[in-house]
Amino acid sequence: MSSSPTGPGAMIADPSVITGVNVPPFAVMPDPAELFVRRAQRFDALAQGHELAPYLAFLRDLTAAQAASLPDLPLPDLPEAEDRERARSFQMPPIDRSRFTADPVLDDTFTRLLKLAADIPMPPTAADGLARLSQAGDGVREEVVRNVLADSIPMEHLAEHVFAASALQVHFARLAARIDPKSLVDVGVGMCPTCGGPPVSSVVVDWPNAHGARYCVCSLCSTWWNFVRIRCTSCGTTKGIGYQEVDGSDGVIKAETCDSCSTYLKVLYRPKNPDLDPVADDVGSLGLDVLMKDGPYRRAGFNPLLLGY
Repeated sequence: MSSSPTGPGAMIADPSVITGVNVPPFAVMPDPAELFVRRAQRFDALAQGHELAPYLAFLRDLTAAQAASLPDLPLPDLPEAEDRERARSFQMPPIDRSRFTADPVLDDTFTRLLKLAADIPMPPTAADGLARLSQAGDGVREEVVRNVLADSIPMEHLAEHVFAASALQVHFARLAARIDPKSLVDVGVGMCPTCGGPPVSSVVVDWPNAHGARYCVCSLCSTWWNFVRIRCTSCGTTKGIGYQEVDGSDGVIKAETCDSCSTYLKVLYRPKNPDLDPVADDVGSLGLDVLMKDGPYRRAGFNPLLLGY
């Protein structure tokens, strides 16, 4: 693994920073109809010749099921406008995952996705988890949903939570799509301005109005929010930031490390590969996580599709 060395309190320049004055939008909302189709395509491309090919193919099919679940789903209900404005005034997310409760639309999404997933080839452990979740009562489903929203997953029930997380990703992406991005405000370092969740990874983009800007991407609702480069997404410091990557790699995916809080988050460089997906490529670059385990940094990003790894 190669790295950019850091000294105490030093600020290390990311060599791929592109100079220039940009005024990037603070937030970009997901288009669910496009999101899951493109992600399934990316999982398919990553699976070709990959050492994790069987798992990536399973995630391809699961993501395709997410896309197939969308047609004719009723619109999810947003919090009242007054409640959203109050949240904004207190710099809180308009869809607070910590206060979220299940509703009929989520139940419909959940049931539909589980039925579609039943036709997917999958490992026995995943099939067992799907069967348990499909047969579970409302109380068990509610508990699983709460666990996913709290990023607190019991190791003995990982498979069930992967399917639950997939249903929640669909539901929250559809909620986020109904939010006006101009209404969102910064709610804290490493927190999605839409739902308050952690990022799965961050992406450097090459958009006309955001050339070289970095966006964190929510693991749940898929909101993208602008975040300063060479700054820790966990503690917000600009000191002791470094970059590590697998030896011999092409620099498309790096781990941005922080000496202050000993965490890292992956950075994906879309100018080098426009097909990169913040969720799929996080799974596809698991080798980088494996190498990072030998060092002092712990993973800051949360990806429900990496629960089994």
